[in-house]
Amino acid sequence: MTSKSQELFERAQRLMPGGVNSPVRAFRAVGGHPIFMASGKGATIVDVDGKSYLDYVLSWGPLILGHAHPEVVEALVRVLETGTSFGACTPREVELAERICEAYPSIERVRLVNSGTEATLSALRVARAATGRDKILKFEGCYHGHGDSLLVKAGSGVATLGLPDSPGVPRALAELTVTVPFNHIAALEEAFRVHRRQLAAAIVEPVAGNMGVVLPRPGFLEKLRALTLEQGTVLIFDEVMTGFRVAYGGAQQLYKIDPDMTTLGKIIGGGLPVGAYGGKAWLMDLVAPVGPVYQAGTLSGNPLAVAAGLKTLEILRRPGLYERLDWLTEKLVTGLLTEAAGAGTLLTANRAGSMFTIFFAPQPVVDYASAQKADTAAYGLFFRLLLEAGVYFPPSQFEAAFVSASHSEGDMATTRHAAGLAFAGLHP
Repeated sequence: MTSKSQELFERAQRLMPGGVNSPVRAFRAVGGHPIFMASGKGATIVDVDGKSYLDYVLSWGPLILGHAHPEVVEALVRVLETGTSFGACTPREVELAERICEAYPSIERVRLVNSGTEATLSALRVARAATGRDKILKFEGCYHGHGDSLLVKAGSGVATLGLPDSPGVPRALAELTVTVPFNHIAALEEAFRVHRRQLAAAIVEPVAGNMGVVLPRPGFLEKLRALTLEQGTVLIFDEVMTGFRVAYGGAQQLYKIDPDMTTLGKIIGGGLPVGAYGGKAWLMDLVAPVGPVYQAGTLSGNPLAVAAGLKTLEILRRPGLYERLDWLTEKLVTGLLTEAAGAGTLLTANRAGSMFTIFFAPQPVVDYASAQKADTAAYGLFFRLLLEAGVYFPPSQFEAAFVSASHSEGDMATTRHAAGLAFAGLHP
């Protein structure tokens, strides 16, 4: 019997590239067809065929409070009654900017945009204008959106689908992007030696999340900060994923690094489309209308995303919320490793706060090269077995999973049990 998801996917393939509006949704990395979702509440989502799943994708991270949190929904309804967009200034934009600058001392000025991609592209433009340089440095496996300069040795869906590094990107533009391995200090120092005082910006996910979760080794971010200061290179922390997720003040709070610029997204819109870039006042004052760097957006700071974001950030400041998220996630990851070991499955795991990845690999995953050694076929089978058991993990070995404030200790136990059966199913 054909499911409603199958029927919808057949229709979608006639209308959209690959039948999807974002590549990682296509399930090509894990097999089968995508599941079409109908609703979500708390830690649970329900597909169009009526099957429920414990959700660890959470719209790829922003739903840190879970689906349809009642206070966020109430805030959205109140704003919806007053209008959806004005293309003009609104009071809540100022409030959200205040909350962001309070949480991130490195951000003295901030500009709201509509996506993480838009934020990173804009930050790089500012860095190039500020330095008068063209080259940028990024790290292998770090994904910063689908801008031309950034689709060079990127992670996320590019890694999942095994695409060439930068198809459709002009060679001359790609040549302005210098890439080095994440976590490799010697390679980092060499890049700054070879391209001395030529790098406009160094952009990094301080905790990588798009080759799976990969934490920075001790000294790596510190060395990057030192080199950028020494050579007048703008340091951009891409905290689209980690911002307000690994801590209220993001990864820069955890690692005590003060970047020049920061990009945000995901959580600051409470699950609605939004992004932001900000940084030192002297850099942000280069942005129009104050300065000559042009960037604009008709829907930037739209009332719905801003209202959802403000309410989300308000809730995140409540005592004990991050501690509970950390405890739940640690409990889940420890349980998964225990179940894997019991089933004879070689597994390693990386975790930063409430984001994590389990890699089907025997060795630690510390960079893009070691992530690529993971057994993607085993992950695909594991994913499908979990899905049958009503647990929804990311449909890619190279994406992060997330825990929300709506998940319970019982959900962790249910997931661990389902994973134990799935690990056993890998070795029939």
